[in-house]
Amino acid sequence: MNPFTILTCAVTGNLTQPSQTPHLPVTPEQIADACLTAAEAGAAAAHIHVRDPESGKPSMSLDLYADVVRRIRAQNRELIINLTTGPGGRFIPSADDPQKAAPGSTLCLPEVRVAHVAALKPDVCSLDLNTMNSGDQVVINTPNSVRQMAQIIRDAGTLPELECFDSGDLVLAQTLLNEGVLPKNSIYTLVTGVRYALPSSPEALLFGKSLIPSGMHWSAFGIGRMAFPVVAQAWLLGGHVRIGLEDTIYLDKGVLAPSNAALVLRAKEIIQHLGGSLATSKQARGLWGLRAHNG
Repeated sequence: MNPFTILTCAVTGNLTQPSQTPHLPVTPEQIADACLTAAEAGAAAAHIHVRDPESGKPSMSLDLYADVVRRIRAQNRELIINLTTGPGGRFIPSADDPQKAAPGSTLCLPEVRVAHVAALKPDVCSLDLNTMNSGDQVVINTPNSVRQMAQIIRDAGTLPELECFDSGDLVLAQTLLNEGVLPKNSIYTLVTGVRYALPSSPEALLFGKSLIPSGMHWSAFGIGRMAFPVVAQAWLLGGHVRIGLEDTIYLDKGVLAPSNAALVLRAKEIIQHLGGSLATSKQARGLWGLRAHNG
């Protein structure tokens, strides 16, 4: 069991829609403020996507990422910044020709997906290992693409957070660790409750944990109504946790969460009631082997 639990807040994500909740941060100022208030509530790390400020749709703009990071660092130099690299991996086959991309496909070159990481050098960034069905669409992360992204991430001095959606992702992670493509202190995250991914059950979490090398730091999160149950399950199994409006928009059944900070406070209560304590950003940096932030 970890002496402290690291809580990551995923403040906006890629799929949650502004039409679903008026509390979803969209602009760089709103996203940065959500990260800062989540940190005040107990989050040691913030997982960040950016969105077009006008449309609210997901974006891969370097300028938007830079704006968010600058705003956070102006007020909090300890918070662990975790930038996503997930966008750019989605493929929607055309109904007329499945070899051609239909509107909405985002599949692009690996180096484009991590360009903001190379430029901004965050503490941590996600690295998706899944190739899977996602509704009627497909997410594609081929081993060679992952290798290319991992090398750019490593050159940036950024620690990869390995997002694993199913058992095959965990097997791929072990292969890449054995090859030396991934650093030995990489962080594992079990993604549960996504359609066609690992279910949010104790059995699935225990199985996923069994495929993570001994001594590695790992976390887990659930989607929707399973977000808080997975907080408890992950803690009981010795893992770290994640919560945020990316994962659930509800604080209670039928009650919209008024903010990311409110979700963090609820997760903090769960962990404390179980007998645990949240790590500060400084403590989390020590646990994950991250350098102190100097810039």
